[in-house]
Amino acid sequence: MAAPASAISITDPAQAYIQARAAAMNGEHAEAAQLLASLAQSEPGQTDIARKALGEAIGAGEMDLALNLSRTIPPAKLPTEARMLLVGEEIKHGHPERALPWLNVSGATGDLSFLAPLVAAWAAADRSNQSDALAALDQVPAGSLLGPLTDEEKGLILLKFRRTADAEPFVRRAVGASRSREKRLRLAFADGFLAAGDRARALMIIDGMGEGEFAARQRIMAGKMSGQAIDSLPKALGEVLTAFSADLTRMQRSAPPVGLVQVARYIDPQDSSTTVLLALLLADQKQTDDALALLKTVPQNDALISDVRDVQARVLANAKRYDEAYQLAAAATISRDADATDFSRLADVLEAMKRHGPAADAYGRAIALSQEHGVKSDLWTLLLLRAGALEEAKRWPEAKAALQQALTLQPDQPLLLNFLGYAELERGENVGSAEAMIAKASELAPDNASITDSLGWTEFKRGKVDQAIVTLEKAAESDPDQAEIQEHLGDALYKSGRRYEARFAWNAALITAEDEIAVRVKAKLANGLTPSNAAP
Repeated sequence: MAAPASAISITDPAQAYIQARAAAMNGEHAEAAQLLASLAQSEPGQTDIARKALGEAIGAGEMDLALNLSRTIPPAKLPTEARMLLVGEEIKHGHPERALPWLNVSGATGDLSFLAPLVAAWAAADRSNQSDALAALDQVPAGSLLGPLTDEEKGLILLKFRRTADAEPFVRRAVGASRSREKRLRLAFADGFLAAGDRARALMIIDGMGEGEFAARQRIMAGKMSGQAIDSLPKALGEVLTAFSADLTRMQRSAPPVGLVQVARYIDPQDSSTTVLLALLLADQKQTDDALALLKTVPQNDALISDVRDVQARVLANAKRYDEAYQLAAAATISRDADATDFSRLADVLEAMKRHGPAADAYGRAIALSQEHGVKSDLWTLLLLRAGALEEAKRWPEAKAALQQALTLQPDQPLLLNFLGYAELERGENVGSAEAMIAKASELAPDNASITDSLGWTEFKRGKVDQAIVTLEKAAESDPDQAEIQEHLGDALYKSGRRYEARFAWNAALITAEDEIAVRVKAKLANGLTPSNAAP
């Protein structure tokens, strides 16, 4: 661990700055923060250096250092994450009234005043003042960034006051809008209903949750909480910051919000969903060991431990540490309490290792356990994954049977329609019905590039080359990095006589192409399109 800032002696400021930037580029953000903090201390008044040190400290989770640095920078020049950290510090110490001024600081670093109603509402709720709590949330403007979360907050506050029937409509709407946080929110609401003595509604809100539903149902029937309750200001604020961070990550319109997630985790360190999100962001920045170390801090009895193991396995597999990923996934399946999630995780790892046959068998075990436990919401997805593994294992009849079974559960699921239709088209099976399935999938999911590609390839196979080019160009524009789409577009362009454009598309395909696609594309670039190198 880096030495405290006071222990780092700065004799050459320029060299210290270079070392700090190098440390930051190598992912050693704690060291960078200490170096920059010492540099800022040796040169008082250098606000820019202090701000850089502050950013590195927050990103590294060095919150004591970050708090000290925050007090050396004029409030109007503090970064958004630093102001949120100061808000969180006051709230953690039970002083929400001192937090509000930090939200209302004016400056060029972002307006945080939209969070004031949330702080006011939960501060009132924590004082057992129900009317003021609900009135504060009623002050949230419709266009506020907090607006989409008001149902969630009202539901949680009503549950805090044991008004379960009044809370239910807000809870249902919040779950419907929760995206990646659905499981976390379902468990939090279930804890709220259970704490209020309403077991029936606790069971209602986890119905259809999918992964983890069986274990959650067992806990509720035993009268046990999951530990995911959101029932205080620190927990509510931490969750809101995690929600904003998840949305920013999903949209990918800016740098990963690592600092904001670190602040959320500081405010509510027990929220394992925040830890999972932070680990994913660190792994995306190639900080694999840091991500794995972070995930190990989550207790094994945490209600979201399955999600933690999923991310551990994914991080290891993405880093091509397959043996470790396999050991982790396989160990969970030999437990007496192993469920569908554990076998699905093992199958995912086996697929990453290209062990398609064993992966298909593991997905099969996951399907059997889902059926045994009465969990139906994820069944079609597991059947789709099993079909994919079976097809890769050259076991097409079994793959087709799995897809047909899935379609009995979800007859209008575009991914299923596209998979079965495209696979049959490739094999020349039931070409007419295959084309109809792909066309239906495209109508249901017009913005899905892979499905648009399937539609274009169907048109090409049916001899509608000019129409196929238009469709395939749309698919390529939507997802230019997908090698299969670019290969299809190149083949169609070549067939129409547009050979220069075809080569351009094939070269684009070669950037990301692997395995058989790469071999075919290289042959086309060398010899043109022939029956032996045409896409299937």
